[in-house]
Amino acid sequence: MTLLTSYFPITDPTLIFFVVLLIILIAPIVMSKLRIPHIIGMVLAGVMIGKYGFNILVRDNSFELFGRVGLYYIMFLAGLEMDMESVKKQSRSFVVFGLLTCFVPFLLTYVMAITVLGYAPAASFLLGCIMASNTLIAYPIIGRYGLQRHRSVLLSVGSSMISLFISLMMLAALSGSFNEESGWWFWVFFLLKFAAYCIGSVWLIPKLTRYFLRRYSDAVMQYIFVLGIMFLSAALTSMIGIEGIVGAFFSGLILNRYIPRVSPLMNRIEFIGNALFIPYFLIGVGMLINVRLLFSGLNVLWTVFLIVFIGTFGKAAAAYMSSLLFRLPKADGNMMFGLTSAHAAGAIAMVMVGMRLEVSPGEYLIDDNMLNGVVMMILFTCVISTLVTEHASKQIVLEEKGRWNEDNVVREDDEKILVCVKYPEIAPQLLYFSILLRNGRLNRDIVALNVVYDDQKSSQAREQGLRLLEQLQRQASASEVKLLTQVRLSTNIANGIKHAFKEFGCSEIIMGMHIHTDANPRFWGEFIQSLYNGLNRQIILTRFVQPLSTLRRIRVAVPSRAEFEPGFHRWLERLSRVAGQLDCRIQFHGRKESLILIAEYVNNHHPHVRAEYTSMEHWNELPQLAADISEDHLFVVVTARKGTISYKNALERLPDELQRHFSGKNLMIIFPDQYGDTKDDRMSFTEAQHHEENSIYDYILKKLEEVRKG
Repeated sequence: MTLLTSYFPITDPTLIFFVVLLIILIAPIVMSKLRIPHIIGMVLAGVMIGKYGFNILVRDNSFELFGRVGLYYIMFLAGLEMDMESVKKQSRSFVVFGLLTCFVPFLLTYVMAITVLGYAPAASFLLGCIMASNTLIAYPIIGRYGLQRHRSVLLSVGSSMISLFISLMMLAALSGSFNEESGWWFWVFFLLKFAAYCIGSVWLIPKLTRYFLRRYSDAVMQYIFVLGIMFLSAALTSMIGIEGIVGAFFSGLILNRYIPRVSPLMNRIEFIGNALFIPYFLIGVGMLINVRLLFSGLNVLWTVFLIVFIGTFGKAAAAYMSSLLFRLPKADGNMMFGLTSAHAAGAIAMVMVGMRLEVSPGEYLIDDNMLNGVVMMILFTCVISTLVTEHASKQIVLEEKGRWNEDNVVREDDEKILVCVKYPEIAPQLLYFSILLRNGRLNRDIVALNVVYDDQKSSQAREQGLRLLEQLQRQASASEVKLLTQVRLSTNIANGIKHAFKEFGCSEIIMGMHIHTDANPRFWGEFIQSLYNGLNRQIILTRFVQPLSTLRRIRVAVPSRAEFEPGFHRWLERLSRVAGQLDCRIQFHGRKESLILIAEYVNNHHPHVRAEYTSMEHWNELPQLAADISEDHLFVVVTARKGTISYKNALERLPDELQRHFSGKNLMIIFPDQYGDTKDDRMSFTEAQHHEENSIYDYILKKLEEVRKG
């Protein structure tokens, strides 16, 4: 045994990293067997391997570095996953809950420290600041349950930042009172620095992000860029005099709309953080906790009990008061309490500040009793927060599942998207767009299809198609989306797509548009016209000239009577999803009666989407919209097949108008569902079997116009 203990504590960096990885691997397995949240396992493992446990590892600089990154990651993800539209709508609720969760525990702790523990006012004030703040230690649990945009979670995250900011300001005031050189000018200079940081970040980061994402699509470069923005923001706030976690959270808020939740980049950010940096931070927190202090005397136990009880009671009172005030269900109140009750990084930082404040020569503001009490408080509040958050998450998921089943069981959704790909330059964008379009709740497969002509070059074309589909398979895996692929030989491309559409039981088609450099009467290409005439399901044609994540607005031209078509709600649902995922504005142009129904649907099903409604009485106004279409706008035209309710003769001029006025713009054309079944399955003498893109009347009028001008 003596020989074995001589090897501990481990100081070799390689072995330290190996032991940490072993804990990250084993702790979730053990905790799941014990029905205990994984986060508690990480913290307890840190307690056991640290110098206050079995002294297996030395808490070297790697824990300081990776722990700091992990903490920044938690706050960055919290900002990145917030629903900014909901934040704007509920700003008053954020402020109210933020003030309550800050000042209720602060006042209770301050009074308790003075009256019961007998601390000096300054020490009591510091302890109140510590309990007023909180760390989102249980936030990774939210990600596992997919509740990042739930109202109670948004309120908790926003209020945590408000309470942390106020606590840091009060701590700075306390620290300034011990510095004779600081005065009113210190606060003026501090506010100027903070205002300059906020204004500079809001102005510069979006410009840099749009510039970078437009020009570089490499996955590694994009990840490094995002990570660099996060660390730069954290470093700047540290230079100002505020904890770096504020900067990490603020950078997450700014980058929020440029990194959609379903994007491969978001998946990489979450994966690396949850796999390495966040567990490293949790283990490092556990290594700071000395459990032996609980057995050092009744005085320590009493101090720990009071700090934990009063601080936790204050957070609980604030959470449940707010939930009653906002008329939220009990599960939401539990969630708000669970997320805001833990203390870790902020408490440690404030303790370190207090240990440097000298009350008298050789005597510091924080004594051993308070230090021990705060350290043990971190352990207990982390356990309480994790258990309550886990329980509340399960409650909310079960309640939402019940409502989902109740509302949608009778309304079967046949969604299954078919993506037709041919060119490697645009295929990744088409797949990414289909991922934005899909319903994450249904978690259906996406079908990627490559159809090649069955001719002498078919073998070579088939090999190219297989390589393209392999590339798309990797892209889909990065977003955790299952992709079904097929290379199909056919003597008729349109028929090949239609047969695959039926075989896979798909609901809609997404395909790219070729880019014409000159006016061409065959606007729809070689086979698209045959496809939309022979298939009555939704077909979406797209042309993106810049990355989707940089779009700021979607402009939708809606024909009159579009609300009477069978596919009205399908295309409206898809566009609302895209606007929600990209967090951009969507503006509908159409007649008043159509806009009323569109607004009703969006408000009921996608209340967080920022939608605008502009009257367009006649389809002839379409070219006028071109003047307002910017490079970062997406122009969507909802069209119709001939012989349908919303079809109008003006749509025959659509190809020429799009060529003339919308060349070089991001463009989407939607052919909605028109019938319950395809007309391939039935024949009728009253229904034309084929529609030409341009009628003989157009040709005659064009010739007459040429003669007149000649």
